[in-house]
Amino acid sequence: MWSIGELAERAGVTVKTVRFYSDRGLLPEGARSTGGHRRYGPEALDRLHLIRSLRTLDLPVPDVGRILDQEDTLEDVVAGQLRQIGSRLTALRWQEAALQLLQDCAPEERAARLRLIGAVSVPPSTAPLARFWRRWLPPRLPARLVSAIVEHSVPPLPEGPTPAQVLAFTRLHAFVSAPCPGTGNGQPAAHRPDGGRPAVLYDGLVEAYALASPQLRSERPPHAGEALDCFVSAYARSRGARDTPVFRRRLSGVLAADPRIDHYWKLAAELTDSSEPTPGATHDWLCTALDNEMARPAD
Repeated sequence: MWSIGELAERAGVTVKTVRFYSDRGLLPEGARSTGGHRRYGPEALDRLHLIRSLRTLDLPVPDVGRILDQEDTLEDVVAGQLRQIGSRLTALRWQEAALQLLQDCAPEERAARLRLIGAVSVPPSTAPLARFWRRWLPPRLPARLVSAIVEHSVPPLPEGPTPAQVLAFTRLHAFVSAPCPGTGNGQPAAHRPDGGRPAVLYDGLVEAYALASPQLRSERPPHAGEALDCFVSAYARSRGARDTPVFRRRLSGVLAADPRIDHYWKLAAELTDSSEPTPGATHDWLCTALDNEMARPAD
């Protein structure tokens, strides 16, 4: 049996370290001397080496204790630690980009940018954006449709943002957090109680956007075709109407008068820095295709 000093010497640590782990139950003593001093067997050396290895990975003492007592597997604890480190790294990357944003801007812009940055949590959260869409969408939409729309409308956050992306997100956060003047949250006519069946409309719009997206990626100008027919049909079916030239002309006028959130989609595109068209850009493309069709003289 070894004394606490002998164990510390063999392990290459201080007596204080051995006592610390012993007092916390991580390093049980084998016996006590006649004078009441702690004694440790050879197995304590292996256990102390294991404790030191786990602590080198910055695992908290309680987690180390659970691993030693086999209450948690090493894999579970390591996975949790990796998640925490990932979150801290994300926060550091956003902080670095935010600091660069302040450093690189003109002095007269710093106060305004600092206010934008200060309103966002670190690491940032897209929860305010999701709340914005749940308020903006018409009531009584099926939950699966709301989830699909929110997923496509809330841009993912980049893991390593540029200063420009930090600025885009803070502006987007300010946009969705600001009070909306007037009533109706700036919602289109389709969201009003007399706007028809919104679930039918949004199911059709999802399909129409999917058909139009390849046209935008190919940079084709807005034109008539399957995507536009699907788009108009979604509005017609939601109102229990037929897709006729008269309906298309009326729909073109209604959509032109709808409130717009182009600022949201512009910032969302800047944040993702992707060639994939946003739902807002796709909607605008389809509206323009409808306007172009209405502007052509009848045969």
